[in-house]
Order: sequence, then C-alpha cells, then structure tokens
Amino acid sequence: MTPDRFDEAALAHGLGQGAQALGLDLSATQQQQLLQHLALIVRWNRVYNLTAVREPVQMLTQHVLDSLTVVRPLRRHTQQAATTLLDVGSGAGLPGVAIAVACPEIRVSCIDTVAKKASFIRQVGAELGLDHFSALHARVESLTAGNFDVITSRAFASLADFAALTDTALAPGGVWMAMKGQIPQEEIAALPSTIEMFHVEPLRVPGLDAERCIVWMRRRG
Repeated sequence: MTPDRFDEAALAHGLGQGAQALGLDLSATQQQQLLQHLALIVRWNRVYNLTAVREPVQMLTQHVLDSLTVVRPLRRHTQQAATTLLDVGSGAGLPGVAIAVACPEIRVSCIDTVAKKASFIRQVGAELGLDHFSALHARVESLTAGNFDVITSRAFASLADFAALTDTALAPGGVWMAMKGQIPQEEIAALPSTIEMFHVEPLRVPGLDAERCIVWMRRRG
C-alpha cells in the first residue's frame, strides 16, 4: 500500500482485529469514526506534517491502536463514571480522539501549542460528531482552572516536566496518565517528592514489536 492509497477495507479489518486483541467492544459507528480520523490524518498530513509516519497501515498500528491501548486501563480507573480528561501536546489528536470515540462518558479536551494542529483536531471533532470533545490552542501551563480528573500525554515531556507544566490543570484527587515506551526508570527517580508514581502498567500494541507502558501518577497527601 502506497502512502497515498487508503484501503479502507483492509484498514477496517486491521482495526477490528486490533480492537479484539485489546478486549475492546467497539460498535460499527465507533470503528468508522476511528477510520475517519485516520483518513483525516492521512489527508492533512500531506500539508501539515502531523506525523512522520506516512503509511496508513503503520498509522493504524502506531497511532490508532497505540492510543486504544489505554482505554481499558483508563476505564478501570474511572469505573466508567463521567470524567474530564486533558490530552496534552495532542498533535494529530492522539490519544485524545481515540479515547473520546471509545469512551463517550469521558469529556475529552486536546491541547496543542501549534495552531495548525489545534485546527486539525477541532476539524476532526466536528467531522466525527463528537459533542463531548474540544480542541484548545494554548500552552498547557496557561490552564489554571484545575478541573481535569485525568491528564494524559503521549511522549510529551519527562514525567517531572509533564507534572509541573500541568499541575494547575489537574483537579483535586486527579491523576496523570503518561504514555511511555520503555519504563522510564530515570524519569521516575527524578520525580519531586510532591508527586507519587503509584503504578506502572505495561501495554501491548497489537502488531507492534515495541515496549509501551502507562506511568500513573498523583499528588502526594
């Protein structure tokens, strides 16, 4: 498959198999929304350079399925209750869009400092009809309301910087859900005494031979 060819049938099959491997029961509508997001990334990537990955099949694995790996751990944490989540440095809407599609009970906000990326994410939300989803063009440290129950990022910054930059946006009792590759032992050791790492959760992305994990953190006390 060339970078310009979007074989929806093959991608739909890959998405279905991947979702099954992750133990996710996605409806036909949810699967179509995820494929629509992927198609938008492919189309906009030609102009906006949203991702260095050009091949749609690789995008499916490295972006969509990678993002979907957090859904079950996240729902286990939230108990599927109404939740507000902030995706920091969202880029092409990863993992925020996948979470919003798979978890309609979670109100997702994606934030990026790059205007064209924020515009893309906003367009995705509109085209997918996600009424519990929003895109923000701002620096995350400018958010001071402290109203997000979960703050996530995908290779955004070191754990200490991630927590420091987003602390004012985290609600009391909230958690950080940092998506990482290999377990970042040095970053964990460098966390300030005010931040507790309470769980490291290994992840497996279907079709990807690479280490992935979630580092869960919260304020101490």
